Amino acid sequence: MTLRFFRKDKKKELLSLSDEQLVNRYARTHDLEIIGILYERYTHLLFSVSYKYLGNDADAEDTVMLVFEKLFELLKKTEINNFKSWIYTITKNECLMLHRHRKLTERVKEENLKKLDSDIMESVEPDHLSGDGEHRIRYLETAINTLSSEQKQCIELFYLNDKTYHEVEQITGYAYNEVKSHIQNGKRNLKLMMERMDRYE
Repeated sequence: MTLRFFRKDKKKELLSLSDEQLVNRYARTHDLEIIGILYERYTHLLFSVSYKYLGNDADAEDTVMLVFEKLFELLKKTEINNFKSWIYTITKNECLMLHRHRKLTERVKEENLKKLDSDIMESVEPDHLSGDGEHRIRYLETAINTLSSEQKQCIELFYLNDKTYHEVEQITGYAYNEVKSHIQNGKRNLKLMMERMDRYE
């Protein structure tokens, strides 16, 4: 009973402290309950900021959790004069980093799809290829999803994730000859689908 009242009184005391007082106390005590109180105070604000930059609930929630996970260490060694402004900036920077990473990932994926398109259609005369590049790449992306699971996995790992045959072996558990076969058959099926698209364009 005494312990429960002690905890209640402690929580009440912590709730009465300003952000900066909580941060200073955490730097001294590393009391995890302080992070919990800051979370209660700022989770809604940080979610709004994250949603504004990322545009969906799941990524916004993940970013908020990531920021608060970082607080456990950051607050031990960072001098903070205005916690609200500081945590807003930390959250905004996390969102921008994620956004940049996404754009880079998309750009790499786009380039790899173009290389795959060039590879599977290498024996076709350029004049016989119809449709603009963007349309072809989107069609190719859809075509990959229609392959068998084995071919799709090997094609994506080898072409879109820049894995070697040996790495594809390790990841999938297929033997070298199986990997080679899945990639070759996958390329042949993709070529047929792309040629079909060209005929009907």
